[in-house]
Amino acid sequence: MIRLALLRHGHTSWNREGRVQGSSDIALDDNAVSDLSALRLPSPWDEASLWSSPLKRATKTAELVALRSARTDPALTEMNWGDWEGRVAQELRNDPACDHRDIETWGWNYTPPNGESPAALRDRLVPWANSLKTDTIAVCHIGVMRVLMAHASGWNFDGPAPFAVKRNRLFIIEIDNNNWRLLPDPVRLIKATP
Repeated sequence: MIRLALLRHGHTSWNREGRVQGSSDIALDDNAVSDLSALRLPSPWDEASLWSSPLKRATKTAELVALRSARTDPALTEMNWGDWEGRVAQELRNDPACDHRDIETWGWNYTPPNGESPAALRDRLVPWANSLKTDTIAVCHIGVMRVLMAHASGWNFDGPAPFAVKRNRLFIIEIDNNNWRLLPDPVRLIKATP
């Protein structure tokens, strides 16, 4: 059995503006860099294998909290939100001609226009996770985390999620062959010591 700890990247200007980021490569904002510089991975996670999405908001988050560079894999790239990327989510919801909806109502197969479904994201994430040989941290994105945590918990994007993805916490999945289990209590990052 191995454990996979998921950590969401820090804030970007698009997060703060309510814009759909998806696979767009948006950097951390200055506040996020400052905040993350004051945090570290707790033991024993500070010694675990470190992976990241190749998008700069994730690689920089990994570097700041681990004080080392992460290996990257395209499988960890955020879900492609297609035509909605760069748009303000609330404006999309308010547009009667747009089918934008909360992800809790998507099911596995709903796909944004010219984008990617949760099932497609799962198809690239699960083989990556099943290939891991040691305890691993993956610094990634909320969509990636939702899909992996849904796979581990049995949630089907069909109502309120049985978890809340928050920043600065490690969400841990135990993987034993094809048996996945989401642990109930996330682990907080710790304050950096001077």
